[in-house]
Amino acid sequence: MAKQGNPTLFNEIYTELYITEGENEETEKSSRKEETEATLIICNNIFKPLPGQDQPIRTVLTKGVAGIGKTVSVQKFILDWAEGKVNQDVHLIFPLPFRELNLLKHKTFSLKDLLQFFMGTNHLKISPNEGKIIFIFDGLDECRLSLDFQNNMRPAAADLIPSECVDRVTEVRGFNDPQKEEYFRKRIRDQSLANKIVSHLKSMRSLYIMCHIPVFCWISATVLEKMFSKAESGEIPKTLTQMYTHFLILQTNIKHEKDYEKKVNDEDMILKLGRLAFQQLMGGNLFFYEEDLRECGIDVTEALVYSGLCTCREDLHQRNVYCFVHLTIQEHLAALYVHHSFTKNNINVFDITKPTHGAEIEHVPIFDLHQKAVDEAVNSKTGHLDLFLRFLLGFSLETSQTLLNVLLTQTESRKHNLEETVKYIKKRIEEHPTPEKLINLFLCLNDLGDRSLIEEMQCYLITKSLTTALSSSQWSTVLYVLLTSENLNVFNFKNYASVIDSAYIPQILLKLLPVIEASTSTQFSGCRLTEESCDLLSRALSSEATCVKELNLSENPLKDAGVKFISEGLRNPHCKIEILRLRNCEITDQGCDHLTSVLKSNSSRLSELDLSGNKLGDLGLRLLCDILQSHPCKLENLKLNDCGVTDKGCAALASVMKSNLSQLKDLDLSENQLGHSQVMFLSDGLKNHHCKLENLR
Repeated sequence: MAKQGNPTLFNEIYTELYITEGENEETEKSSRKEETEATLIICNNIFKPLPGQDQPIRTVLTKGVAGIGKTVSVQKFILDWAEGKVNQDVHLIFPLPFRELNLLKHKTFSLKDLLQFFMGTNHLKISPNEGKIIFIFDGLDECRLSLDFQNNMRPAAADLIPSECVDRVTEVRGFNDPQKEEYFRKRIRDQSLANKIVSHLKSMRSLYIMCHIPVFCWISATVLEKMFSKAESGEIPKTLTQMYTHFLILQTNIKHEKDYEKKVNDEDMILKLGRLAFQQLMGGNLFFYEEDLRECGIDVTEALVYSGLCTCREDLHQRNVYCFVHLTIQEHLAALYVHHSFTKNNINVFDITKPTHGAEIEHVPIFDLHQKAVDEAVNSKTGHLDLFLRFLLGFSLETSQTLLNVLLTQTESRKHNLEETVKYIKKRIEEHPTPEKLINLFLCLNDLGDRSLIEEMQCYLITKSLTTALSSSQWSTVLYVLLTSENLNVFNFKNYASVIDSAYIPQILLKLLPVIEASTSTQFSGCRLTEESCDLLSRALSSEATCVKELNLSENPLKDAGVKFISEGLRNPHCKIEILRLRNCEITDQGCDHLTSVLKSNSSRLSELDLSGNKLGDLGLRLLCDILQSHPCKLENLKLNDCGVTDKGCAALASVMKSNLSQLKDLDLSENQLGHSQVMFLSDGLKNHHCKLENLR
C-alpha cells in the first residue's frame, strides 16, 4: 500500500517493524526488558516516543488474546494512514500476514524477496531516497516457519523474541466495562432485552470479565438473545462451558433451518471437528489445509455447512485455507472431543499407552483424565491449553452433561466425583507456577464450583508479602482472581493492608484500582492512608467504569489535602458515591470548604456524610450549612459527633432546617458541648414547616 509519490521508496534507516502477536504467550521472561507501569497509548501513536524518551521507536510488539482486536487495530492504523488522517511522514506500509508466510516453508527469503513475493513482481526497486516504511507482520502466533533468533528454534511465543529486537511492547486489552454495555445495546435493538442480558452477565462475574474479548460478546449476545426472547428453552448459561455449548447447539439448529441437499449427521460431524480441533490445537495451529481435514475424515463441503463454527478463505495462490471462526470455538470443540472420548470410549488422549477397552477400565475415574490435562496445561510454555482445560473441566458438571445430551447420543449419565480434581488443582497452585498458569488454575476452581477462591488468593498474597516485589504478571493474577470473585460487592482493603509496609500502600492501591472500581462498597478504615492515597482513589471515583457507592476512609490521617483530592473525584459526573465516611481523619474547616464544592455539584449523589471526630468547629459547619440551605442537594444524613460545634454552628444548622431546599432527615450532634442556647437554636429550626428532620441525636 503506497501513499502518493514514488511507490518504491526504501531506506533501511527509517524502516519500522510492527508485529501483531497472538494469544499464546507467557508475559514473564528473563529476556524481556524490565517492566514499567502501563501507559495508555493511541494506536496511531505507537511509534511516537513518550515524553522524556529520546530514542526513536522503530520496532513495536503488540500482544493480546485471540479475538481481542489486534488485527482490527492494524487495519484501522493502515486505513487512517491511507486516508491521509495520520502518520503522513510514512511513505509505504507493507502488511505481511503470517498465514500467508506459512506457504513459504522450506525456503529462505530476504526481506526484499518477501516484498517481491507479496507484490507479485521481481522488479521491486530499492531507492536510497529518504522515506519511512512500516512492515506489519500480522499473526505471529500463526507462524509455522522457523524464525532464527541467534540460531534458536522457532519461538513458541513472542516473549521469546530477544528484548534487543523490540523497542516497545504494547497490549490490546479489548473492551472496558462501559464499552461492553455499549456493544450489547448496539448489537441488540430491543433495549429491555439488552438490559436483561447485561444484568445477567454482570451477575456472572467470570462471564462478564470474558466480555472484554469482542468475539465473546458476539457469542454471548447470540446465545442470550435467543434464550431471553424464549426462542430457545433451557437454563440460562452461567459458566463458560455452558455458554459455548449453547452456541454450538444454536449453530446446529441454524444448519437444520437451511435447505442443504446433503444431510449431515450432527453428532458425527461435531466429533470429527472436535478431533481436528484437538489435533491442530496440540500442534499450535490456527489455520490448516484440506489434507488436515481429510485426515480426520471430514469432507470439506460438509464441514462448511457449519458456517458459524468453521470458515474458509483463499491464500495468495488461491489455495483454500481453513480455520475455526475463533480460537475459543476450536478450544471448546477440542475439549468436547477429549471429554467424549474418555467417557464414551474409555480413551484418554493424553495417555494412549493404557488399554482403551475392556471391563477392567469401565470405572476409571475422570480424575485420571483431569490430572493429565492439568499437567499438560501447566507444563505448556505457550498457554495454548489454558482455556481448553477450563472447557474440559466444565464438561464434567451435571449441567453441562444435560446440554451434551442435546448434541450427542449415548453420553454418560454418571455423576463425576470432582473432589480429587479440585485437590489436585490446589496442589498445583501451591507449587507456584507462572502467574498466567496461576490465574487459569484459580479460574478452573471457580468453574468447578469451588468457592474458596478468596481464601486461596489471600494466602497467596500473604506469602508474597504484598510488596512491590510482586511483578506485573503476579498482580494480574491478584486482579483477575479478585475481579472474578462472586464476593466483590464489598472490598475491604484492611484484609491486605495488615501485611503491607506503609511505604508501599500507594503503589498497592494503584495496582488494585480495577478491583476498587468494580466494588460497590470499599472499606479503607484504619489503613494508614495519606493524601497521596486519596489522589489515587480519586481516579477510581472518576472512572467511567466505577461501581463504588460507599467509601469508608475513616481513621486515616488524610488531612485537608486528602479531602481535596477525594472531592475532585466526587465532583466527577461518573462518580456514584452515595455514602462517604470520614470519621477521625484530621480534617479542619478547610476540608469542609472542599466538600462544599461537592454538595453544590449537580452531579453529586452524596446522601450520607460522616465527619465525626474532626475539628471542624463552627466555621467548618457554617461552610457546609451555607450550601445546604442555598443549593438543592441529596444529602439526607449528616454525622457531626465530636466536631467542636458551639452556638454559631447550631444557628447555621437551624437555618438549614428552615430551608425548603434542604433534604436533611438525620442529624447526629453527639459529643459536642451544646448548652441551653444551642438547643434553643435547634428547636427553632425543628418547628419550621420546611424542616424534614426525622432523627436528631
